[in-house]
Amino acid sequence: MSRSRVRDLTEEERILWNLVARTARPLKGKPGVEAEPPRAEEPPAKPAPQTPPPAQPKPVQPQRLQVHHLDRLTQKKISKGRLPIEARVDLHGLRQDEAHSLLLSFLRRAHGSGIRYVLVITGKGRSLASDGVLKRSVPGWFATPPFRDLVSGFEDAARNHGGEGALYVRLRRLPHDTGP
Repeated sequence: MSRSRVRDLTEEERILWNLVARTARPLKGKPGVEAEPPRAEEPPAKPAPQTPPPAQPKPVQPQRLQVHHLDRLTQKKISKGRLPIEARVDLHGLRQDEAHSLLLSFLRRAHGSGIRYVLVITGKGRSLASDGVLKRSVPGWFATPPFRDLVSGFEDAARNHGGEGALYVRLRRLPHDTGP
């Protein structure tokens, strides 16, 4: 197979590669990869005129995302069956983009139906050394704007419901109609 044109690394990628190359150890009998020496910055062609710098906007502070957990009593009631799990969705074998859209549409339908507690099955992942991609990603999705309006809390499920490979999710209550 022939490779298409190899692009040059960006400055950020080059710095990252150098950091990795310095910490990596070569295999026995194999030569090591040399890290590139840092490139010297090119001096400006002529000095800039002495004008005050333009006012820069203040950096926007990212909104702190709160992780809401179910209280222990609620989690215990769900695991023992005293609070019903009214719906469940299985995300096994889906790519992140597929899982994201399926989960969002599932939660919207469940929330619209007035369902309060659902089970989201993410799986534990394929690797024994690390968590699965969905297991890591789904809790982070709950803090994003489309999910924040739907989800009020979540927690790892009990063993009988999938343990670390599933989440109990509490949906927000529907706003009450205060009609005329």
